[in-house]
Amino acid sequence: MPSARPAEIAMLLRGERDTIASWLAGNLTGRLGLHVAAIVIGAGCYGAAMGWWRAPEQALFTAIKFPLILLLTAFGNALINGMLAPLLGLDIPFRRSFAAIIMSFAVASVILGAFAPLIAFLVWNAPPLAATPGATFVYDLLKLAHVGVIALAGVTGNARLFQLLAQLGKSRAVATRVMAAWLAGNLFLGAQWSWILRPFIGSPDLPLQFLRPNALHGNFYENIFRTVTGFF
Repeated sequence: MPSARPAEIAMLLRGERDTIASWLAGNLTGRLGLHVAAIVIGAGCYGAAMGWWRAPEQALFTAIKFPLILLLTAFGNALINGMLAPLLGLDIPFRRSFAAIIMSFAVASVILGAFAPLIAFLVWNAPPLAATPGATFVYDLLKLAHVGVIALAGVTGNARLFQLLAQLGKSRAVATRVMAAWLAGNLFLGAQWSWILRPFIGSPDLPLQFLRPNALHGNFYENIFRTVTGFF
């Protein structure tokens, strides 16, 4: 029932392990659609707020690309994690592995959607791109703010995933091993997808475009390291 959908999202955010575990044991089609919709809407709203400082077109681009990154990361890691989980002691089929990962991304996306108005407020009060000689500093500050918010949402989503893995595996030790493997895949695959599909905010000294021509050059971690060291 449509009226039950907000209640299901609330149960997912609260991490009601018994209820969520029963979802994985049942028919996943309807709930999978709900969780994918939560990713598209939540991450899309956050992406629009993220790109608005550069230009309205960048807001549209980022609203498309940000949910796409989460879905590509979830699908890619589900293929890997479906094989890793049994080897690490958690007997879970690919279908349930994929659903569990999508759930964790749905939690993160709902949190990102909740932060979207705050980010929009930050962008609204930031000096506009065309009117400030310190645009690069503002750009770096916004970029680090986004890294912090996205990290917070990701940690929360993965905390809920860990609770679910502990429920399914009946062991925190098994859940810890599986979670560590899954996090490694999410981190490297998600970060590299982010690098390939950049820009998101839009660098003030580069033209507005959907993808950079050098999208396959360099990596995410190198860029963040240069940004942090630039402040010092």
